[in-house]
Amino acid sequence: MSAKPKLHYTRERGRMESIRWLLAAAGVEFEEEYLETKEDLEKLRKSGVLMFQQVPMVEIDGMKMVQTRAILSYIAGKYNLYGKDLKERAWIDMYVEGVMDLLEMIMVFPLQPADTKEKKLALIIERATTRYFPVYEKVLKDHGQDYLVGNKLSFADIHLLEAILATEEFKPDVLSAFPALQAFKGRTSNIPTIKKFLQPGSQKKPPTDDELLAIVMNVFYS
Repeated sequence: MSAKPKLHYTRERGRMESIRWLLAAAGVEFEEEYLETKEDLEKLRKSGVLMFQQVPMVEIDGMKMVQTRAILSYIAGKYNLYGKDLKERAWIDMYVEGVMDLLEMIMVFPLQPADTKEKKLALIIERATTRYFPVYEKVLKDHGQDYLVGNKLSFADIHLLEAILATEEFKPDVLSAFPALQAFKGRTSNIPTIKKFLQPGSQKKPPTDDELLAIVMNVFYS
């Protein structure tokens, strides 16, 4: 039996959370080794396992993988969440990149100065409701299927759900004008592996609070 993947990152969501989501949705158990101090990161760097001196890093199948998108693509391919052919993978990639643009805005929000947060939050909601969610709403309405690509769960669906739930933490009614996405959220949230990940006590991480932010600042920016 192969070893469980091991994830190296801080306790926050950050750039590892989408990887956690994808592994959990695939039904893969994984371990985590947290970076708590700058010294933890420096130790990892000096060990030579970080190709570009950066985390996330995931130990999987004998590799020490870095770069978030490369890790996600490998996991998606390994667990049959990456479409049936090149064309489906291209659509999945496009949808994922849109989701990642939105998630990037959400990820850096806690790092914003207090006097800019209101403006940044308004921009997140504006982009979600006018640039990103309308695209996925139209896709689901136009083809009338349960999932974005090929009527089969892919990592585009998993990360769209991640982005929906993260945006709802800022504005609970953000899907009020998107009935197809509301139905999509209900379906995908009840996929057994995802439903388990959404339960309290799972490896899904909470929003970044002041305590977590202090750790992140110490590890990456001190």
